[in-house]
Amino acid sequence: DKLKNLLELLPEHDLPEDVKSKHCKRCVVVGSGGILHGSELGHLLNQFDVVIRLNDAPVQGYTDHVGNKTTIRMTYPEGAPLSEHEYPPASLFVAVLFKSVDFNWLQAMVKNETL
Repeated sequence: DKLKNLLELLPEHDLPEDVKSKHCKRCVVVGSGGILHGSELGHLLNQFDVVIRLNDAPVQGYTDHVGNKTTIRMTYPEGAPLSEHEYPPASLFVAVLFKSVDFNWLQAMVKNETL
């Protein structure tokens, strides 16, 4: 029931056209473990067609190592970036919900409520 009620609050829409139109010939998933620190692979990562970033892995201040391109950012609500600057307008944010509190978080976001 909670999920059904929450889905009714959400507007129906499709993927953004710029994401739908991308052909994922070369895709990369960038995690948040810090293994890229010092790698200076940012320029290489930016060349991928689709860059999927996980959790709240920082980009600002680390672009030489992790790049600055983000097509999709996937995270649990508690791992969502706190700074609005970590949500590039041309990227898609995907909230991965699976716990009851995650659904409470989404409902609060949609209704502009505090938790």
